[in-house]
Amino acid sequence: MDILWSPWRSKYIQSFKDETHKNESENRCIFCDALEQDGKDKEMLIVTRRDKCFVILNKYPYNGGHIMVAPNRHISSLEELEDDEIFALIKTIKKSIKVLEHISKPHGFNIGVNQGRVAGAGIPGHIHFHIVPRWNGDTSFMPVVSDTKIVSQSLEETQEIISKTFKELFPANE
Repeated sequence: MDILWSPWRSKYIQSFKDETHKNESENRCIFCDALEQDGKDKEMLIVTRRDKCFVILNKYPYNGGHIMVAPNRHISSLEELEDDEIFALIKTIKKSIKVLEHISKPHGFNIGVNQGRVAGAGIPGHIHFHIVPRWNGDTSFMPVVSDTKIVSQSLEETQEIISKTFKELFPANE
């Protein structure tokens, strides 16, 4: 059995412990905060805004190009989604895959949702889909030996490239 693990993610989860409990009680989260920052998409790592959902970079990526697609509405479970939101999310996931394929030609993708803290959700109050581009051999010895993950591009550069490609491939907010 092969085991894929990512110890660097624990820093991400731990970074939200105090803030998450405070924000959950106020029905707030990093996704909602980012959405409210009009004109600051680059700083907030938002790639594209859509009518019902948006795409944002993961600040602690498993791989370069790791993005998340989330509804604009602050909800914690798939059951709470309206049908039009489900359609918009799946359509945006499909477009996101096309954008990432256009940019970096990955060999595959991990696409998924962690619903609830016990399932691994770092931000359990706001449901979101992860899209992680994968390449053959993309896990090296570095995370295992030295607790270090190599990501070859800055988040700012990644945001700019993915955002630009979204606009080129999908000019209208569909």
